[in-house]
Amino acid sequence: MKRPKLKKASKRMTCHKRYKIQKKVREHHRKLRKEAKKRGRKKPRKDPGVPNSAPFKEALLREAELRKQRLEELKQQQKLDRQKEQDKKRRLGTDPAVELCNMEPVKEEFGQCKAKKAKSSKQNPKRLYCQELKKVIEASDVVLEVLDARDPLGCRCPQVEEAIVKGGQKKLVLVLNKSDLVPKENLENWLSYLTKELPTVVFKASTNLKDKGKRIKIKKKAAPFKSEVCVGKEGLWKLLEGFQETYGKAIHVGVIGFPNVGKSSIINSLKQERICNVGVSMGLTRYMQVVPLDKQITIIDSPSFIVSPLNSAIALALRSPASIEVVKPMEAASAILSHADARQVVLKFTVPDFKNSLEFFTSLAQRRGLHQKGGSPNVEGAAKLLWSEWTGASLGYFCHPPTSWTPPHFNESIVTDMKWGFNLEELEKNNAHSIQAIRGPRLASSILFQSSGLTNGVIEEKDIPEELPKQKEWKQEEGGDYEDVNTDQECVDEGDSSDMSPEEEACEALPEDCQSDKQSAPSFILDKMSEEEDDAYDFSTDYV
Repeated sequence: MKRPKLKKASKRMTCHKRYKIQKKVREHHRKLRKEAKKRGRKKPRKDPGVPNSAPFKEALLREAELRKQRLEELKQQQKLDRQKEQDKKRRLGTDPAVELCNMEPVKEEFGQCKAKKAKSSKQNPKRLYCQELKKVIEASDVVLEVLDARDPLGCRCPQVEEAIVKGGQKKLVLVLNKSDLVPKENLENWLSYLTKELPTVVFKASTNLKDKGKRIKIKKKAAPFKSEVCVGKEGLWKLLEGFQETYGKAIHVGVIGFPNVGKSSIINSLKQERICNVGVSMGLTRYMQVVPLDKQITIIDSPSFIVSPLNSAIALALRSPASIEVVKPMEAASAILSHADARQVVLKFTVPDFKNSLEFFTSLAQRRGLHQKGGSPNVEGAAKLLWSEWTGASLGYFCHPPTSWTPPHFNESIVTDMKWGFNLEELEKNNAHSIQAIRGPRLASSILFQSSGLTNGVIEEKDIPEELPKQKEWKQEEGGDYEDVNTDQECVDEGDSSDMSPEEEACEALPEDCQSDKQSAPSFILDKMSEEEDDAYDFSTDYV
């Protein structure tokens, strides 16, 4: 029986146990000696020095001695410098006048930053984006509206174009970005359609650029990747330089557009380095950013347009970053699927024929290995996968331009005024050269998509609703007090995220109530919840 813990337990043991331990230690030491004997003793070799037979031995020894003295002198000098700096800091710390002078500007700056942060946090972010967009339009002499070549009509915002036309002597130029994702025939048709209204530039931004201040070693023999080559840069440069010469003074060029059309990528391609933050996620740019291209041309990056909640489901699914939460994944992906050619979708994703969207998502989940707990196909994960691929920059699809259509805010006089000052003949030649240089997909391998037409946006702060009607319905259906998704760009931070894949981006956001429930739940429930989440959102690791 163990006695009560009034005193420390005794370390006494039986002789049998003590002798046994000693015997084991002796055997262990004997084993170590035997292994060391096999390996042989490796003593550190001494420096033999300069042999006597070596020529110029005295000169070599003298050089070594001088080198040693120089190192010692350098160490002493560094030690003295450190002591001087420490004495200087001590003197500054003891002098109250100097300390007050140094602290006052720091406090003022800190107060200003704090006030700015408080102001921006209280203000609705959507209204802040509208303010930034207005600043860019007012400060610009030429406005570049960036369009996705796969759906150029869906990337145009009539409200913003009307504001530019009413703004006075401002020029509007259309830029067809991502031109390598559509067939050449379709690209030529869109170019001939858009040039009837406004000057249009064919462009393909380079997505693999070095960061500012960093050097990247490139092998000479390695051929450039498809994404490294920028097409249309010379045509856009010459267009802006020609207008600047006609204008007679330095110009400011604003870059605007919906999320994920490649505004920042175009600026980086013109500058030939990664100045603006870019990534797969939508809405990375939150504030206007001024980038000087040369002494005469300054380009301004802007946040994306705010999508009106009155748009159709397909417009919200493609143009709004928060649409995957607001419209729900199944609704957003089903809207995309209903506007695409079913036969070409089957060939592209290598799935059997389907009668409805649910059957397609089930086949896609089985094809990509997206399974829930128990082996059932993860239909919601497949819907998110389709949405992320469709809104990304890798899937090729195209829309046919309208036969005859003219925006209501453009008449002949406005079109003539917008084209004044630009060398349109040179632009046409450069566009033809760019189309030849682009290696687009074949018409048979691309998916035909039915465009929903112009996408309405919100540019006035008073027109921004406090809460979207679809968000209210979603909250009532779910029965939770989820946080209002009040920003199109709020879901991504400025510094990160540039390294996330589309699949990871699609599944990263979970409602906050789930997180609050997790904090108050017991540990065994948390383990089960984490297992279920892993099963529900495991498609990002399976699909590579």
